Amino acid sequence: MAARQAALVAALVAGGPLPAGFAPAPVEAARRALLRKRAGDVARHWPLLAAGLGAAWPATFAEWAASRPTNGSLRDGWDLARELGDRGTLPPLGAEELAAREAAARYDSRTPPRPRRLPAVGRAGGAIAVQLAGRVRLLRPARR
Repeated sequence: MAARQAALVAALVAGGPLPAGFAPAPVEAARRALLRKRAGDVARHWPLLAAGLGAAWPATFAEWAASRPTNGSLRDGWDLARELGDRGTLPPLGAEELAAREAAARYDSRTPPRPRRLPAVGRAGGAIAVQLAGRVRLLRPARR
């Protein structure tokens, strides 16, 4: 029973195969609903990234998240922003938000972000942010 439950959860949130005995249509509907809910949660933590993508946000997030289990909304947004930056498709607002986050905290994509104690600089998509004494300032906005 536990193995079947784990397989169903993997199919719903991590792009796993559909376990035997489940109707594909309802499982797919539930999977899409969970992706929409997850996109909303990530957008609350990364509002500038979501706003920068505009109407493309739900589809962009769903495409990225379809085969990935969640690491939490903050980390999911961070990982997505970094991937978009690597692809060269990070919008300017998202670049500024990512630069500010990179200046404020350390994040290695494996463990939760930790606040930085020393001065730091964050760069993303042409945006530059600096953290000094716990305050983050955007020094240069992203190219528009």
